Amino acid sequence: MRILLLLIVLGFPLIDMYATIRFARWTGVPVWGWLVMSFIAGAYLLRNERMAFRANTIAAMHGEQLLLRGLLDSGRKVLAGVLFLLPGVVSDLMALVLLALPLNLGRGFSPSTVAAGQYRGRGKAIDGEFHRIE
Repeated sequence: MRILLLLIVLGFPLIDMYATIRFARWTGVPVWGWLVMSFIAGAYLLRNERMAFRANTIAAMHGEQLLLRGLLDSGRKVLAGVLFLLPGVVSDLMALVLLALPLNLGRGFSPSTVAAGQYRGRGKAIDGEFHRIE
């Protein structure tokens, strides 16, 4: 079992580079061009996801969205970014498939009205009194 896992881990980069070289010959795009474009796409995706993760976490803390939904979506994008960073066409195709999966089908973007004193979240509103100090 360990030898099979080792063969898969060591064999995937070799198969991926072979497929990249064949794909580069077929399309006429240089191998280094494909690898550089893939690396830039992965770095850009990871950079943007770092900022989006913060926004999703804050939205989850305020109760605007589920925490697990944001984590799943962020993890999917980070994994796709790492696959883009790996050199090869096969890993890039796996990253594109991962990005195309419709995992984050949340609430629609329809406008919703909120009456005074009501909370949009799943919990109940907490009643209380306040005094303005001027």
